[in-house]
Amino acid sequence: SSFDVAVVGAGIVGLAAARELIQRHPSLAFAVLEKEPELAHHQSGHNSGVIHSGIYYTPGSLKAKLCVQGAALCYKYCDQKGIPYKQCGKLIVAVEHDEIPRLKALYERGLQNNVPGLKLIGAKEIQEKEPFCRGLMALDSPYTGIVDYKQVAQSYARDFQEAGGTILTDFEVTNMEMAKESSPESADGLKYPIIVRNKK
Repeated sequence: SSFDVAVVGAGIVGLAAARELIQRHPSLAFAVLEKEPELAHHQSGHNSGVIHSGIYYTPGSLKAKLCVQGAALCYKYCDQKGIPYKQCGKLIVAVEHDEIPRLKALYERGLQNNVPGLKLIGAKEIQEKEPFCRGLMALDSPYTGIVDYKQVAQSYARDFQEAGGTILTDFEVTNMEMAKESSPESADGLKYPIIVRNKK
């Protein structure tokens, strides 16, 4: 088969990229190539499932900005698609006095990153939230959540296919080479075709 664009790897990153590309360029023919018999077979289906709120990254950095925006978009997408998640929150706990200044610095960093709902709580509130936890002070991050990212990846795949994309599983890419003759440049800027081969 011939496609304008092929994405190698049907993990959550590959599927998200393919979904976004086909939405931006619906006139092109897209394929996702996956060597395994199923989607999101590796890290995408075997991670902690945390929806990070964006506390840790350096204020003003692209990572901080994208983490906060990405968490909001993740919750919105899951609501739209009926994907279950739990916005369970997270406590970052100081158990020694010398950890309190670092905890407060982390709180300030989270505020600068516009993380929603952050607050510092004392020992009594810690036990109210988590009876088995002991600490002097904690940073309460109610916006942190958990989700099954394999379900998210599979939903991205459905979006991609409904938009006309093709997913080929059991298709291991073993070689890529530039085509000997380049086609005329298209309106989307595609100039140099790449031939993708697999072992079959």
